[in-house]
Amino acid sequence: MSADDPVQGTETVHAEDQAAERPEAPPTADTTAPQRGWAGLRPLVMRLHFYAGVLIAPFLLVAAVTGTLYAASFQIEKYLYADELRVPVGEHTVPLSRQVRAALDAHPDGTLSAVRPSAEDGATTQVILSDPSVDEDKSLTVFVDPYTAEVRGALESDFGALPFRSWVADLHGNLHLGEPGRLYSELAASWLWVVALGGLLLWIKRRRSGRGARGLLLPERAAKGRKRTLTRHGAVGLWAVLGLVFLSATGLTWSTYAGEKIDVLRTELRGATPAITATLPGADEAAGGHGDHAGHGGGGTHATKGPDIGIDKVLDIAREKKLAGAPIEIAAPSEGTAYVVKQIDKQWPVHLDSMAVHPGTGAVVDEVRFADYPLLAKLTRWGIDGHMGVLFGLANQIALAALMVGLILLIVWGYRMWWQRRPAQERRLGVGRPMPRGTWRRVPLPTLLPLVGALAVVGWLVPLFGIGLVLFLAVDTVVGLAARRRSARA
Repeated sequence: MSADDPVQGTETVHAEDQAAERPEAPPTADTTAPQRGWAGLRPLVMRLHFYAGVLIAPFLLVAAVTGTLYAASFQIEKYLYADELRVPVGEHTVPLSRQVRAALDAHPDGTLSAVRPSAEDGATTQVILSDPSVDEDKSLTVFVDPYTAEVRGALESDFGALPFRSWVADLHGNLHLGEPGRLYSELAASWLWVVALGGLLLWIKRRRSGRGARGLLLPERAAKGRKRTLTRHGAVGLWAVLGLVFLSATGLTWSTYAGEKIDVLRTELRGATPAITATLPGADEAAGGHGDHAGHGGGGTHATKGPDIGIDKVLDIAREKKLAGAPIEIAAPSEGTAYVVKQIDKQWPVHLDSMAVHPGTGAVVDEVRFADYPLLAKLTRWGIDGHMGVLFGLANQIALAALMVGLILLIVWGYRMWWQRRPAQERRLGVGRPMPRGTWRRVPLPTLLPLVGALAVVGWLVPLFGIGLVLFLAVDTVVGLAARRRSARA
């Protein structure tokens, strides 16, 4: 505790806080006897919140900084690529097929993968090509003036994200380390909700008596030292907790290990996202279909055999089916598959209907409407889009940036509290100590057993949380045994 930390007046320092500043000693029968209610559970929550905060915070800090940059990348992208994205508004647009032909003429080595027709006045048409000049898992997007068919430029893209946002997305998701790098972001997401909810419980229980709503929602202006840091940390954490839990849950949905288990669980609960069927009746199954990600990367070509109604007719059919009232993407067919037209407007209210059109006859061979999605699939879609900052447009991006700044402040204040709580004899270099070991013994057995069971289930569903918890317990046990041996020798 720092020397200027008040210990009298409106609030006294908890005994557990004082104990955390003393050297760790073997627990005694008095300090480890089970206690009812919050008195028995608080030391365990405090210890878990402390260790999770100290050890996971560096990963959370990286995720928060890169997440802030990603939230800003949508607006930065519009500025960086204004010449490719915007054109003067003309009187009439030329046929879509002519725009596609202009893109292919400019890049003869490319093959047509998909087209995103101009969605509003002054926006370019994006012709997406599979091209040997870009990485296999990327596409080359050619920007065409819809009024003149002039090619405005070409950029590497990744599922609609242009180079800057794609670079930032990889930085946030895997630190540009590929699949191994995704472990950092999954570890952060796996523990963020634990830190957030544990902190919420500690803050509410600490501030519940005699302070009213203001004591919970706002820091104390007159507080000094560690208490001032604590009230800032607690108040900002309270404001941010729902957003942090949301980011944790949605981030896990597309993580490597937890995401796989969540997908299995969604399928079992009949909440999987419906996929459009693009394979034509009677076509060889080996030809495959576009599936949900048709038209991206190296697989999409326009190599159908036999009659083809053409992309202009497909666009007309999409308009007749009321799919063209929102931004759409038309994925080119390959042998044995249909054109796939899908809405790509993820801003609320979302427009994500899709249909498959027979290239020879123009018949709609399959259709999926977002209104028919299972509720769990809709929630997943909305959650992911909210996490990415596209669900509510600019407002969503501002909210994400504010939330990330709040998380950065929480981390800084958390480490500062640890520093301010260091023992007096270690003022210069020391740091505060955690709650004493043996806190689980204070939890009554009727509470402890369900808690252990719940942690086991969560640890199975969220593997990096479970593995981290097991490692912590193992290290904590070894440290405890070493401390007992040193105490016995003394």
